[in-house]
Amino acid sequence: MRMRRPAFLLTLALVTAFVPAWLSQQYAAAEEPKRAVAVMFALDRPLDGSMAPLVLAASRGLFSTVGVALTMTTAKGSPDAIARVASGDAYMALADINELIRYRDGAGSQTVKAVFVLFNKAPYALIARKSRGINGLSDIEGKTIGVAEGDLSIRLWPAVARHNHLKPDSVKLSRVGAAVREPILSAGQVDAVSGFSYLSAINLRDRGVPAADLAVLRFADYGCEAYGHAVIVNPGFAARQPEAVKGMLRALTEGLQLAIKDPAAAAADVVSRMEDGSQDLELERLQAVLADNVLTSDVRRDGIGGIDPARFERALDQLAEDGKFHKRPLPGEIFDDRFLPPTDSRLVN
Repeated sequence: MRMRRPAFLLTLALVTAFVPAWLSQQYAAAEEPKRAVAVMFALDRPLDGSMAPLVLAASRGLFSTVGVALTMTTAKGSPDAIARVASGDAYMALADINELIRYRDGAGSQTVKAVFVLFNKAPYALIARKSRGINGLSDIEGKTIGVAEGDLSIRLWPAVARHNHLKPDSVKLSRVGAAVREPILSAGQVDAVSGFSYLSAINLRDRGVPAADLAVLRFADYGCEAYGHAVIVNPGFAARQPEAVKGMLRALTEGLQLAIKDPAAAAADVVSRMEDGSQDLELERLQAVLADNVLTSDVRRDGIGGIDPARFERALDQLAEDGKFHKRPLPGEIFDDRFLPPTDSRLVN
């Protein structure tokens, strides 16, 4: 025992010297704040009132609260936003989920998925002039529709027409530039235009077309099952930073709840970030989006952000009427619900 005592004392001295330093290091590591995850987020078009949930989440510090350092950039449409996410130039984006479905059906596509549906109903519509004899969808036969290059809504037109016992070929499609879509309808050069209801219809009223002369024929009111804009994510980023993706969606959900509770304040927040924004115009746009595309019966029942797989299958059927899939996707190949916040936080209060 006497021979072992010096060794014991030496060991005890080393432990006594080492443990406080080790504990100090562990305490310091625990106290050190986690570095925020940088997220490049692409909007598919210039900022407007429909994007208020993202703007609110950013301006109220909700993204930083969940450990995300967000940078927003603007893409040139949904195809460009999807391409940026696929290449990793952006980690996440807001894009039309139907454009994502078509992208995934193409050769060599990356496994980009949607993780949060912002528009439970797609905003596709025909915006027509009542003074041209169009009051309802049945009046569209024999008329001329102005269709902008890259327009997404016209892809669902064949399904909507057939669902309502109309002949798609009975309508003349006139291809026009996106910049002149509303002006040519305002000038009476076409009978209607296809587009997003909250964009074209409100822009036309802003151009001086009387609201009483506009017929907004929303595809969703005529049997279209399609979902609309959704948050999409780069597969590599989702694998590396799943908590950041979950945090993004929690913050976005809170931002959307705030926009629902106080649309006027939300619109003001958006306008403050626009160069020539109009408070009245963007408030009207946001209110239209909330009423027509976000706060649907599905959302009021099931909450914000998710999909109904059965409805998604029906939407795929309708999308296929414009062109068959090379390989029809399963809902889970397009939408990943693993990152959604808990259901109780997604219910509309």
